[in-house]
Formats: sequence, structure tokens, C-alpha cells
Amino acid sequence: MKTLKLIVVGIILLVTSSTQAQVSVNVQIGSPPAWGPSGYSSVDFYYLPDIQVYYDIRLAQFIYFDRGRWIRSRYLPRPYRNYDLYNGYKVVLNDYHGTRPYTYFNNHKMKYYKGYKGSPQRAIGKRQNNDNYNNRYNDNRNDDRGNDRGDNHGNGNNGKGNNGRGNGKH
Repeated sequence: MKTLKLIVVGIILLVTSSTQAQVSVNVQIGSPPAWGPSGYSSVDFYYLPDIQVYYDIRLAQFIYFDRGRWIRSRYLPRPYRNYDLYNGYKVVLNDYHGTRPYTYFNNHKMKYYKGYKGSPQRAIGKRQNNDNYNNRYNDNRNDDRGNDRGDNHGNGNNGKGNNGRGNGKH
């Protein structure tokens, strides 16, 4: 009788373990943005020299210096809300894997000055009408032809964070 109970319990365990549903969840934490340069893997940060801003790929946050401290935000700072992330140059920081790339900001600023252009880059994805990280502050979206439909009547800063002024040296 005891062995019969053990056999029944064994069969029940075998049946229930084989009928459990398998659930697979694919979460892409840390996937690069569509405007990021293609051809890089295992990268944590970009540095955008034109606007002196970092982008944390894992957390999908911009990191910029404002009023004496480093700020993390899902949006670009106000002065750069019209910056073209697709056409602006991105320095891939593949030699840094910490959490504070701005530790080396003075080196990055000197090596990758405003206007710096390294080898040509191609974005991972194509620009979408709704693909704008700074829509929270920006009503000046582009149409499919890249024409500005906002309130600045086409007089944007053409991807230059300083509206074309300044010599890029600080």
C-alpha cells in the first residue's frame, strides 16, 4: 500500500511538472536608441560633443552639467531641445563601464571639442515623427521631409547647440 501511494505521488509529480506552462519574457533593458550610431555593442555611454552631454544607454537618460551639478534626465536640457540627435556626432565611450562618465569630462571636452567629427556614423534606426526624446519641452517637431513645423518658422539651430556662435573652446 505504501509503495502504491509513492508510485501515485510520483506519477502526479511527473504529470504536473510536464504540464507547467513555460513563459518567456524578453525585456530589452539598455538597448541603444534609434539615433545611436550603428555597429557598436557592449557600450554604456555616448558623449555628444556639440552639446557636452552624455547619454546613458542602460537607463535611457541624458547626463548634463547644470548649476554646479550633474543632472540625469530623460530629456535634453532646455537650451538643446532642438538638437538633432540623428545628425549630431556621438562619441562612443567603449572604454568606460562605470556609472559616472563625467568623471572624465575635462578630458572628453578637450579631446572631443564642440564641432568634433570622427569617422562617419550611421544611425541604428530611422527617424520617426514621434521619436523625440525632448517632446516634453518641445512642440517644434519635424515633418517627414525634415521641415520644421514649430513656432520658430524654420529658423532652428540646424543641430548646433550654440546657434552657430562660439569657437568651441572653453
